[in-house]
Amino acid sequence: MKQVAIAMVVGAGLVALGSTTGCGEPVAEEGGGPGLAVPDYFPQPQIPADNPWTPEKAQLGRGLFYDKRLSANATQSCASCHPQESGFVDNLPRAVGSTGEVHPRRSMTLTNVAWASTLNWANPLVTTLESQALTPIFSDHPVELGMADREEELLERLREQPWYQQRFSEAFPDDDDPFTVANITAALASFQRTLISANSPYDQFVYQGDPEALSESAQRGMTLFFSERLECFHCHGGFNFSDSVDHQGQTFTGPIFHVNGLYNIDGEGGYPPPNTGVHEVTGDEGDMGRFKAPTLRNVTVRQPYMHDGSVADLDEVIDHYAAGGRTIADGPHAGVGSENPNKSMFVPGFLISDEEREDLKAFLESLTDEEFLTNPELGPPDDLPPFEPEE
Repeated sequence: MKQVAIAMVVGAGLVALGSTTGCGEPVAEEGGGPGLAVPDYFPQPQIPADNPWTPEKAQLGRGLFYDKRLSANATQSCASCHPQESGFVDNLPRAVGSTGEVHPRRSMTLTNVAWASTLNWANPLVTTLESQALTPIFSDHPVELGMADREEELLERLREQPWYQQRFSEAFPDDDDPFTVANITAALASFQRTLISANSPYDQFVYQGDPEALSESAQRGMTLFFSERLECFHCHGGFNFSDSVDHQGQTFTGPIFHVNGLYNIDGEGGYPPPNTGVHEVTGDEGDMGRFKAPTLRNVTVRQPYMHDGSVADLDEVIDHYAAGGRTIADGPHAGVGSENPNKSMFVPGFLISDEEREDLKAFLESLTDEEFLTNPELGPPDDLPPFEPEE
């Protein structure tokens, strides 16, 4: 089983550094509290000491995640841009906020977000789910849920609802008044850490030992994916098919971003503003066009692709990397991406036959976890009261 050996070397290299227990069994936190259930072939994620995971917080966060009370005009919830059926991300080229404002970038998948080292496409400063949750709720550039300067209104919406009165008290039993913004973000983060995708056909084949889980085509595609010819695994390797990971026992930490040759608008590596990558945050020209390599788990249900949704489907993705960068012939974004001087060494281009292309796509399809996409325990609570704001 040469294919299995290749995948295990690359896919499990990071796993060996984490301490885990039996498949899916909860791991006790320090102090004896309940822990997050993690498969034994995944490392344990980093969980902030000031927000230890509990099922009560996760259940509260689950309600908040699906509740339109979190948007000023009661039209959206977190799930509006992160629906479960497409890997907790929408299928729009660029996200649309509650007021209809189109965002510069598309939404980011929340698949296995507990292991993400950074939480946005190109911001090295946002490294915890707790801090990240503040942006969609309160940001006004662009507007997402639109609650900027309306914190008290948000808290009152929740405080007046018996469903939340019970669950905030259960999640934060030591707080005299548990209705705080900090507790909202702590609960949301706790729920998002339960969004664990680990039962795809790939997992069943490689980690769970089912030799029938992958077709012969997908097995050939796996060999291609982990080959030095295609180079895919350098940025999309490890247990989560991304090098942007953080977990317990990891020896190297720090944000990782790449230039993949998607643009080269000025012949000097330029990307169209405002999507200039990490450069947008740091102002450093060396960060121009550097973006995160997101997980490829559930990738086939997440089209379109790239940070700006400018690549329609997997065939276009393969074309892009086979060419070593995208060429745009005309228009304001014209340029030869393969000649981007800042491009990663892992985007050299490659030749691929029609049969190999189909095999590679079959392998990428094997990363789809149908259980994750349909599990009702990750969907909206059945008893969550609807929000009907006063006219």
